[in-house]
Amino acid sequence: MVCKSGGMAVIALALGLILSLSARTTESFPLFKRAFVSSIDSEVTGIDNAASPSYESTQSGPHVNKTDRAKQAAPTAQAPAFKPVQNNTEFGEAVRTTAATPNNTTVISFHTEDLDENIAKEAEAKVGDEEAKKLKALDCPPLGLESLRVEDSQLRASSSERMGLGAHRGRLNIQSGIEDGDLYDGAWCAAYKDTEQWLEVDARRLTSFTGVVLQGRNSIWSWDWVHTYKVQFSNDTYTWTPSMNGTQEAIFEGNIDAETPVLAALPQPVVARYIRINPQTWYENGTVCLRAEVLGCPLPDPNNIYTWESEQGSVDKLDFRHHNYKEMRKLMKEVTEECPDITRIYSIGKSYMGFKLYVMEISDNPGKHELGEPEFRYVAGMHGNEALGRELLLNLMQYMCREYKRGNPRVVRLVEETRIHLLPSMNPDGYEAAYEKGSELAGWALGRYSVEGIDMNHNFADLNSVMWESQEREQDKTKAVNHYIPIPEYYTLETAFVAPETRAVINWMEKIPFVLSANLHGGELVVTYPFDMTRDWAPKELTPTADDSFFRWLATVYATTNRVMANPDRRDCHYEDFKQHNNIINGANWHTVPGSMNDFSYLHTNCFEVTVELSCDKFPHASELPTEWENNKESLLIYMEQVHRGLKGVVRDKDTQAGIADAIVSVDDIDHDIRTAFDGDYWRLLNPGEYEVTVRAEGYIPAKRMCRVNYEGHPTICDFELSKTFKQRLREILAKGGKVPQDMQLRLRMLRLRKLRASTKAINRRRRQ
Repeated sequence: MVCKSGGMAVIALALGLILSLSARTTESFPLFKRAFVSSIDSEVTGIDNAASPSYESTQSGPHVNKTDRAKQAAPTAQAPAFKPVQNNTEFGEAVRTTAATPNNTTVISFHTEDLDENIAKEAEAKVGDEEAKKLKALDCPPLGLESLRVEDSQLRASSSERMGLGAHRGRLNIQSGIEDGDLYDGAWCAAYKDTEQWLEVDARRLTSFTGVVLQGRNSIWSWDWVHTYKVQFSNDTYTWTPSMNGTQEAIFEGNIDAETPVLAALPQPVVARYIRINPQTWYENGTVCLRAEVLGCPLPDPNNIYTWESEQGSVDKLDFRHHNYKEMRKLMKEVTEECPDITRIYSIGKSYMGFKLYVMEISDNPGKHELGEPEFRYVAGMHGNEALGRELLLNLMQYMCREYKRGNPRVVRLVEETRIHLLPSMNPDGYEAAYEKGSELAGWALGRYSVEGIDMNHNFADLNSVMWESQEREQDKTKAVNHYIPIPEYYTLETAFVAPETRAVINWMEKIPFVLSANLHGGELVVTYPFDMTRDWAPKELTPTADDSFFRWLATVYATTNRVMANPDRRDCHYEDFKQHNNIINGANWHTVPGSMNDFSYLHTNCFEVTVELSCDKFPHASELPTEWENNKESLLIYMEQVHRGLKGVVRDKDTQAGIADAIVSVDDIDHDIRTAFDGDYWRLLNPGEYEVTVRAEGYIPAKRMCRVNYEGHPTICDFELSKTFKQRLREILAKGGKVPQDMQLRLRMLRLRKLRASTKAINRRRRQ
């Protein structure tokens, strides 16, 4: 119990900080029980026989601060940041040995995971049986107020305080604009404070209503919520029948704060077309305001002209449901068993609570980097409650496996020409907390943060400031650092408040030469591209990268092929109209995000990365997953194919033909360089055009050539051969104890004579002065 109470103190501190910044989040992050942590530890021990972290020594009192708590965390969180991991089967230290095969494959990966072991009984009870615990009312899906399946025209109200608080704003988890009184406020609010006010929903067909989920008003200025309410039903909007509890009209309990969703199950299901929510009491210092979702099962109605989007489903027979940790492992294991030749599962580390961060690799040569083959990654679940990305990646694993077996030429080409890595859950601790509540009851923030209260999308090292400070110091702008920026020393200290999940992902980035990535989020419909951080700490400001044109292309590729984003008539999710920007936006021009994974990836590695906000609903109901898969399937595939745009090649030693690692590849007029991988291959993402490319490496004479990128969806091969400098050749001969050749001796004498003449001239000039 000491561990649990100490953990709650940390969460309270983190929550206090969050509330002080936004005044929006009112839910605390629940910690799992000690028995669950122990069971996860025992489970991990069964997988890799590594020493499991012990939480028995974590004696956190109620006044422990965040830094102290970080010091007492699991060993993964305590380890010095980003140093090579020694003898650690969890991180799976990368093994780099060139295989003796004609295609020059190189082992550069994490150890393959064995998923045959059983999960401990306590963990199974905690993580595996949540479906059985859900209330019967949740058996019926939501009508779709939150997901926008219910249109604005289906919502009516008795009155509205103003346009921005109309019935169309009474949707669960809708977020308000920054300014009080604008057109995008955070609830429906009645114009009068009496018991005659109501919010009405037209289901457009006979529906068996089973429950209502209620929430207060989202606002940084006002506090409004409904304490109790009644529910009425109708088939014609003229005659209304109340929900009865025996012989009396039922009174349902509402909210005690503005953000926590509260489910009220009807005493018995009621079949009707219309439903009204009729507030009876409300917060004494507020007014009649609410956000809602309605639960109900649509009934067959051959005379109804409306077709629900969810009934369209998907042509792909995939496992469309939400998967907790146990179920995710099971699904990934099934995929590897179905397609063992092209898939492999490995772990890049553990979460704070001990969950492994599993990655599915899809390639025709799993576990090896092939010369010239680009590495691609998708990352989902950075915010644990944004669950759609997790399910889309699990669906993508199944889809690619099955389509590869069927011989789908597009999928076969992707698998054979790309090494794909899928991380479905970067924040499994947060996901389990949100999953336990359920898709409609998790609210807007529960599960977003790590157990330590860390927002992982603000938790990467701020390299933007390092680059901009370098640019301001250097008079010669060409000498300012623009790529492979090292991590600042303060960030690597043991006292740095860095989540173990963040450390694991950085370690992963540094070991595999990723070329392209996307970070899958939820809660909006837009694709953002770097930079995410403004230069002068402004709340928002256009802050483009040197590769702005290509990032805009990447974002456009996903947005224009996403079925919902591409719909010009779609409703805005919350309060911003991204359609006017073609559903893409520079991240910093939306809101500044210091320490984002996108910016870190671009500045610390060769990898280009965008963020995809997949849906208005962060945690869509399982019934909506088939439609969401169809909305995103083409986008997920075509975005992966962009890794083959631009230039690629190998930089070799002219004499030995060996690949040169860490050679710098520069493109004229683009102030961002990349580097070659450990075997000399490189990939430079570029739009079509002709480019002057220069390659430099320590000890070699720079080489330059013109390379043309065509419009076809495959890269242009642009190889380089570098000759060693005279000094480098001389150093190598002397290091081996060899004799300097006569031609080199003559050249060395000439160099010395030239240096002597130059120094003599300088001395003579000084004497004349």
